[in-house]
Amino acid sequence: MAGEIRRIGVSPRLSMATVHGGAAYLSGQVAIEAGGGPVAEQAVEVLRRIDALLEEAGTDRTRLLSANLYVADLADLPEINRIWLEWLAGAEPPCRTTVEAKLASPRYALEISVVAAA
Repeated sequence: MAGEIRRIGVSPRLSMATVHGGAAYLSGQVAIEAGGGPVAEQAVEVLRRIDALLEEAGTDRTRLLSANLYVADLADLPEINRIWLEWLAGAEPPCRTTVEAKLASPRYALEISVVAAA
């Protein structure tokens, strides 16, 4: 059905992902396990979580349309960009917005949300 909406990882507050109209929309992902640790470890975990949600939504990082990166301290951006580029290796880069932001917890160095073609 064309109007079908599929939700993944539903909680009372949010869905981790929503698939509709040929696109998968992911909620912002943070480093649940590596939170409070080095930014590189957090970035790797966040991207791993994104990969898992994209797979569950029936897509992958090669089909990314856009990405929003929320970074607690822009001084960490070079390290985040290094890991981002390694993760994207072999894929076309999506449209991307990066902003410095106060995140939900001081434990988190970054939060990333993406939209991908499904």
